[in-house]
Amino acid sequence: MLARGGAGTYTLIVPKESRRQKMQKIAEQELADLERWKQQNRAKPVHAVPQRLGGSQSEAEVRQKQQLQQMRSKYQQKLKRDESIRIRKEAEEAEFQKMKAIQREKSNKLEEKKQLQEDIRRAKFREHHESIGAEEAGSQACKDSPRKEDNPKLQKTRDGHQKQ
Repeated sequence: MLARGGAGTYTLIVPKESRRQKMQKIAEQELADLERWKQQNRAKPVHAVPQRLGGSQSEAEVRQKQQLQQMRSKYQQKLKRDESIRIRKEAEEAEFQKMKAIQREKSNKLEEKKQLQEDIRRAKFREHHESIGAEEAGSQACKDSPRKEDNPKLQKTRDGHQKQ
C-alpha cells in the first residue's frame, strides 16, 4: 500500500503477510464457489424435433389475417373509447341533474319561506287593521252615545219648536 508523505514523497506500507494470505485464500474459495454455481445453473441443451411452423397457410394469408385482426382491434378500441366517453358524459349529466334538483329544492324552500312570511305579514296587517277598526268603532260609539242622549233632548226641543 502506498501513502503520500510530505513534499512529494511516497511511503510503502507492506500488509501483514498472514492477513494477505488469509484474504487470498478467501478470494480463491469464493471464485471456486462461483464456478461451481455456474456449472450447476448453466442452460441445458434443447433437444427438439425440427418441424415446419406456420401451419398450412401461406405468408400472404397470414399477413391478411393479421391485418384484419389489427383493423378489428382498432375498431374495438374505438368502441371502448366511445363507450367510456358515453359513460363519462352520462355520469356528468347525472351529476348536473342532481345539482339542478338540489338548487330547485333550495329555490322551492326559499319560495315557501317567502310565502309564509308574506302570509304572516298579511295576517298581522289584518289584525292591526281590525284592531284599529274596533278602536274606531269604540270611539264612534262614544261619540254616538252623547248624541243618543242628546237626541231625546233634541227631540223635545224640536217638538217644542214645532208646536209654536
